[in-house]
Amino acid sequence: MATISVVGSHRTFSVTKKALLPKLKLSSELSFVTSQLSGLKISSSHLSSPDPLSVPFKPSLQPVARRICPFTGKKSNRGNKVSHSNHKTKKLQFVNLQYKRIWWEAGKRYLKLRLSTKAIKTIEKNGLDAVAKKAGIDLSKK
Repeated sequence: MATISVVGSHRTFSVTKKALLPKLKLSSELSFVTSQLSGLKISSSHLSSPDPLSVPFKPSLQPVARRICPFTGKKSNRGNKVSHSNHKTKKLQFVNLQYKRIWWEAGKRYLKLRLSTKAIKTIEKNGLDAVAKKAGIDLSKK
């Protein structure tokens, strides 16, 4: 069997060609790798891929509150931002959503809701139960 000597920074290893075949298909690949690394010679053990992590990386995604009022169904509007030179660029006009703590008479407790200011005015006029019933919202789940 032919042996190939691979010289490290301060050590010399001799590796059989049969041991290199599973990792490198041809010995020319080894010479290509060494030429790419500006004359440094690498042993075959360093060419293997590192072990995969035991736990895959998952970024923590937190739910984002949608900018839609649940009671009125209001959502953002696509509009134009018009400059002095009458140049129009697209922009989003968001709904004026507010976190509001409202007393629910039937449930005898407070509810913290994210409502549009229009919905707050409607609730003050008609009552929470009537507005929720019209919107089809079950307040016991909130």
